[in-house]
Amino acid sequence: MDTKEVMISKVNAVIDQIRPYLEADGGSISFVELTEDNVVNVELHGACRSCPMSLMTLKNGVEAAMLKAIPEIKSVEAVNL
Repeated sequence: MDTKEVMISKVNAVIDQIRPYLEADGGSISFVELTEDNVVNVELHGACRSCPMSLMTLKNGVEAAMLKAIPEIKSVEAVNL
């Protein structure tokens, strides 16, 4: 496995840990891509797409967990907000 594949595997592991919390509120999240500059693009689903707090959840929840687990990540962005 190359470095990018390892990083994507770690990203998906973090998303899998966060997903149950989002599902509890009627939403979900899926991995879209890891860019060359280590930005994780995700797609929010269900309630997370239309929730006015989704950006806060993305930055304070998903991104914070991602940066803690994988310091190489620069940010997490939703491609559908």
